[in-house]
Amino acid sequence: MLKIRLSRGGAKKRPFYKVVLADARSPRDGRFIERLGHFDPMLPRENENRVKIDLERVKYWLSKGAQPTDRLQRMLAEAGIMKAPAHNGPSKSAPRKKAQERMAAEAKAAADAAAAAS
Repeated sequence: MLKIRLSRGGAKKRPFYKVVLADARSPRDGRFIERLGHFDPMLPRENENRVKIDLERVKYWLSKGAQPTDRLQRMLAEAGIMKAPAHNGPSKSAPRKKAQERMAAEAKAAADAAAAAS
């Protein structure tokens, strides 16, 4: 299977990524078939040189069955080529069951007090 993914380069603590088409079995920074662009996370989001992707070649390889990684799928969604992947928020930060019951009881008490006041 072919993957469209990021290949890391750059110095320590100064990452620079190439957007490449590679066989799924090859290592992250190893052999690739074609270079499709680059991504420089050190540049600000507004900078036009932060993400440069050859969209025509990406469309071609997507039509041939290549699968982008989640990060690249988000970048391609911003470019308007495909839909953004579903994103689940972390459930660790949600209040637990007792806290939710307490909040519901407080909201009900506040609603009852507001109804009694009017």
